[in-house]
Amino acid sequence: MNKAKKILLLFLLGIIGGRCTQTESKKAVDYVDVFIGTKSPGHTFPGAMLPFGMVQLSPDTRNDHTSWPACAGYDYMDPSIIGFTHTHLSGTGVPDLGDILLMPTTGAVKLQAGAVTNPDEGYRSRYHHENESASPGYYSVMLEDYAVTAELTATKRVGVHRYTFSSGEEEKHIIIDLEHRDPVVEAEFEIISDTEIAGYRRSKAWAGNQRQYFVARFSKPIQSYEVLCGDKKETKEKQFRNKKIIAALTFDPKEKEVMAKVALSAVSIEGARKNLDAEMSHWDFEKVREEARTIWNTMLSKIEVTDADETKKEIFYTALYHSLLTPNLYNDVDGKYRGMDDQIHTAKGFTNYTVFSLWDTFRGLHPLLTILEPEITRDIVVTLQKKHEQFGEIPMWELAANDTRCMIGYHGVSVMTDAYLKGITEVDTEKVLQAMIESANVKKRGINYYTELGFVPSNKSSQSVSKTLEYAYDDWCIAQMAKAIGKTEIYEEYAKRARFFMNVFDKETGFMRPRYSDRSWYENFDPASVEKTYNFNFTEGNSYQYSLFVPHDIATMVNLVGGDRAFEQWLDTLFKANVQEEISEDSDVSGLIGQYSHGNEPSHHIAYLYNYAGKPWKSQRIIHQILNNLYTAEPDGLCGNDDCGQMSAWYVLSSLGFYSVTPGAPEYVIGSPAFEKVTLHLDNGKQFVIKGNNAGKQRIHFSSVHLNGKEYPYSYLKHADIMKGGELVFEMTNVPNKEWGQEKKYRPFSDTQKTVHIPYLKSDHKLFLATKEVALGCDTKGASIYYTTDGSEPTLSATKYEAPFTIDTTTRVKAKAFREGMQSSYTANIYLEKQQEKEIANTKALTSGLSYTYYEGIFRSVYDFSNVIPTEKGTVDTVDISKRLRDEWIGFDFEGYIKIPESGVYTFEIAANDGAQLLIDGVELFESDGRKSFSFTQKNDIVLSRGFHSFQVKYFQCSDNIGLSAFWSGPKIERQQIPATVLFRGTD
Repeated sequence: MNKAKKILLLFLLGIIGGRCTQTESKKAVDYVDVFIGTKSPGHTFPGAMLPFGMVQLSPDTRNDHTSWPACAGYDYMDPSIIGFTHTHLSGTGVPDLGDILLMPTTGAVKLQAGAVTNPDEGYRSRYHHENESASPGYYSVMLEDYAVTAELTATKRVGVHRYTFSSGEEEKHIIIDLEHRDPVVEAEFEIISDTEIAGYRRSKAWAGNQRQYFVARFSKPIQSYEVLCGDKKETKEKQFRNKKIIAALTFDPKEKEVMAKVALSAVSIEGARKNLDAEMSHWDFEKVREEARTIWNTMLSKIEVTDADETKKEIFYTALYHSLLTPNLYNDVDGKYRGMDDQIHTAKGFTNYTVFSLWDTFRGLHPLLTILEPEITRDIVVTLQKKHEQFGEIPMWELAANDTRCMIGYHGVSVMTDAYLKGITEVDTEKVLQAMIESANVKKRGINYYTELGFVPSNKSSQSVSKTLEYAYDDWCIAQMAKAIGKTEIYEEYAKRARFFMNVFDKETGFMRPRYSDRSWYENFDPASVEKTYNFNFTEGNSYQYSLFVPHDIATMVNLVGGDRAFEQWLDTLFKANVQEEISEDSDVSGLIGQYSHGNEPSHHIAYLYNYAGKPWKSQRIIHQILNNLYTAEPDGLCGNDDCGQMSAWYVLSSLGFYSVTPGAPEYVIGSPAFEKVTLHLDNGKQFVIKGNNAGKQRIHFSSVHLNGKEYPYSYLKHADIMKGGELVFEMTNVPNKEWGQEKKYRPFSDTQKTVHIPYLKSDHKLFLATKEVALGCDTKGASIYYTTDGSEPTLSATKYEAPFTIDTTTRVKAKAFREGMQSSYTANIYLEKQQEKEIANTKALTSGLSYTYYEGIFRSVYDFSNVIPTEKGTVDTVDISKRLRDEWIGFDFEGYIKIPESGVYTFEIAANDGAQLLIDGVELFESDGRKSFSFTQKNDIVLSRGFHSFQVKYFQCSDNIGLSAFWSGPKIERQQIPATVLFRGTD
């Protein structure tokens, strides 16, 4: 070899060696790109926080609390920054938070934010992404309008700012804006000293009553200040109280650097001060930044990835980072926290959390945390149980000690059961089970119909099919928890409710289909419809996606559609079917592969379902298509809202080679790994290694699998095997092994039980006039019905139903169906009420019209304003919302009497956008808690006696196309709007 070649070889080896050294020295934290997902629809933020931290200190580019791109406060496409706030939501579809804004400025004081289209009219500043950088626990940007470099870092409860001013001796200010973003109910601000301020703000947005206290200290003295309090500017007062408070703190023009440290508390200013003293007693910004980096690297390194594809590792570790942002710490250093009863409690023996996007996160995020963070998972379970104690039920979507009542289901039971069945058992099991049962039996959101009929009827409650399916799964979780702690009767009851999913499966179409309370099927059925006439029966999805939401018993679904081959073809069709209708830009239906929508959660388990038909290789193909095509390393690298980490958790779990199809069952369904080697460093000191030998984007299948050196034929993985430590080895290839996992004995868990269908009343009317013929039915062929009329539980010793029978008094009929070889049915509890003519003793005390109570607030159901102080009260002639003061985020409660001219059957209809409830004689006739267009009515029949009946309509509105109309028809009455001539109210 000549000298020149030797020099060239050494040079190349040096480059290669240098690259290897650089890669090997690169830590997990270095792979995170916090800007992934910051471009809509990802709705993530790039700011500084610690894992599960109380403070999320990040830039805001918008102050619109209702716009879609503003959900996280920051959108990558916006050209200017308003300032830096201390609380943010990650990946949600609804905006909120953005508390306590700080913004450094120079020159003349501006006390308004300014607009995106005209930043110069306010204190906001332009910026460019080339002058912006961020990493876990740190954020930096150059604010071009002021030549200020803003840097952010954080402890758990304290946000730390460092502002470096490049300008000369211009005036230097820090704006404190307590009005920013969400509507403010009340706010307070106080100048404590020349280096300390404190304050409080209570806002009302998605969280209807959010309280945020803060204490801020500055590294340099405040020379002067100007405070806009309402419409008045103050420069001498020390204390301020108003809904609108914006302050400009002025510092010495010669200062080149000013730091601020801001502590939060939901309890009190004193709580915030304690948090500040405990967590940030110094002014060493770099120390906090490095500590944050170390903490993040420790958390992220629990999963150690070895792979040649650096971009995939970047996507993976960013997804893991996003999976560790929520839920958020929600107690002070002394343990005090604000509960869902708005009272102050002390967390003893656990850490309290907030931000529970449970409809999203029960699927993948919480199962991931059971593996990586069992101690935090235990505290999450205790937190949810405490929230039940304070609120009366497990919240649906909790935020800042408020239940936003967003989405459906009672999925906290899934999180609690999944944790317990995976060995996280240091909880009060009696209280946990009580929380589950009480949450599953509230008399609202269609649950009352679900327990009576075995399904949620389309004409009585919106999102009927989705509710039925999700309630059935949640009930299965309750059954598993009860079984685990030896509560046999409770187990049997909820195991029967878990079979209710079969009541909305239509054999004729092969889909889950809405049906009416008389058990007839919804007409004009289109399983592919997403956003048009049919959407109010489903939640952010359609029948293609929801027909497969039976996570606890996919085997039964396989049988219902005709067996393995038919189910396989059903899935093939789903992944290939075209979407026929237009989908709006801000729709949750995104990331489409045929009718599969990865951008929204109802689809997240579907790619794994081929395993249940003995075709795992097809699941492997779809899973890797999603991994490779629907996640990227760009700001728009998420195809839908991250939803508090659920989208990211799907990526993390699926990259490892498995996913939690059935939370509550301590196992995972196997896909195939995306990396050459992954090591899980478990908190118990064990390691679980997953090897994908020869893994690559084209090698997505495997020829064999071995667990701890032994051939592994099962297409699922037990949680216990992970936690024991060991090694799972896949021999990756581009040729599928079509034999692996084919036999039924190797397929994933399905809790298939043969249970008799719930018996039902064949008539839809439970009110009657003189007599009532009681005709009972059951959809299980060969079943016998036994019933009682004295309130006792039916057994085989009760009266056997042979033929319809007649009653002439108010009667409670309990019915149960039996068939040999099957479990007996769930007990139907049917209350049949005899109607009497209803007259008002003193009709002179009545006058025409209805009384109304008007509310303003962020309402997503008619239940949301039940404890809200009314904005206004008055009277109207009929059901009429024209006296509203604005066109969104409002509620009405109309009350009075309706005069029924002749005894008989009456049909009532409500057309409402967004939702309404009708009650007659205090009994709900139907309700629509959102997902309901004004173009389509909620409708039901009722038998009413002649005379006066109490009449109440509740209505809420949160989006476009506002409208409310009430119709009726009956004996000698054609369908018409309910006239004022039959509506009355009391005169007192």
